[in-house]
Amino acid sequence: MRKRTGTRSLWGAGVLTGVLLLGACGDPGAGDAAPADLPEASTPATPPEPSATPRERAARDAPDKSSRAPKVLYLGDSLAMENQVVLGQQLKSRLGARYRSAPYSGTTLCDYLDGTGEDSLVPDKDKAAALVRAQRPDYVVLQFWGNAWGYTPCMKGITYDKRRAEYLDRYAADARRLAAQIRGAGGGRARVVWVLQGPDPITPDRVRRVNAIYQAQARATGGLVADAGRTVAPGADRYTWVEKLPCTAYERAHPEYCTEPGAGLTALHREKDDYLHFCLAPTTAKSRPCPVRSPGIRRMAEAVTSRVASDLR
Repeated sequence: MRKRTGTRSLWGAGVLTGVLLLGACGDPGAGDAAPADLPEASTPATPPEPSATPRERAARDAPDKSSRAPKVLYLGDSLAMENQVVLGQQLKSRLGARYRSAPYSGTTLCDYLDGTGEDSLVPDKDKAAALVRAQRPDYVVLQFWGNAWGYTPCMKGITYDKRRAEYLDRYAADARRLAAQIRGAGGGRARVVWVLQGPDPITPDRVRRVNAIYQAQARATGGLVADAGRTVAPGADRYTWVEKLPCTAYERAHPEYCTEPGAGLTALHREKDDYLHFCLAPTTAKSRPCPVRSPGIRRMAEAVTSRVASDLR
């Protein structure tokens, strides 16, 4: 667990490496993020998950049976970019879902709004409303860390560290606008699933406030909340950042997800060189889905899938 005394040095490291981290597995992207339609994909970006035992399959699959297979659209930033294949695998295997993802690294909510034009990192064809009209999804899953450092032009330089109140006001307004555009494009059919984020060691209160915006928006518009961030935080403190956590029962049963079985621990982040992302592969100059099994990604994907499953019951 990070101690408070390490926050100052971590902030310095974050500033120096921010562009690399957020421009590789994360922000900002350069339009290289191609939308993924997993039912038609020929090869997954990550190895398939290990087979479960019959008892595990029965316990996991029985509660998720539904009279219809949902159609799910997944939008977001670099976290969604690295998560997209694993989430698609889980939604498809557990719920028989039809799935489409269109994440773009470096983005925030405003990038997916209609009318942002050249200020957006997302092309018009992949704006939220355009995709909802084309795909007619039952659920639109939104996963955004918050882009607190102003990498996307549509934020107009508003950052959390320098213009905190304005940043939060703008973020809340964009959440309202995006939910309204999704509802309008889908004729009220699609339910928005707001994914709550995990701890931020540099500005821990920022994530708490961003998550509160998501929760308020879900309450106001009949959306859903998937607390994926809780699965990558200590049980005793939802907003304390840690590099490792005790292995879950699933991870202990599947050693590829329990990175330190002798200690009963699993790594959520790639040592100390990336506190934000959960992909255990090295970052690259080109954004990509995570190419290796990563416990943090699996935990978050499972939380989102379970939230959709619970709504179907």
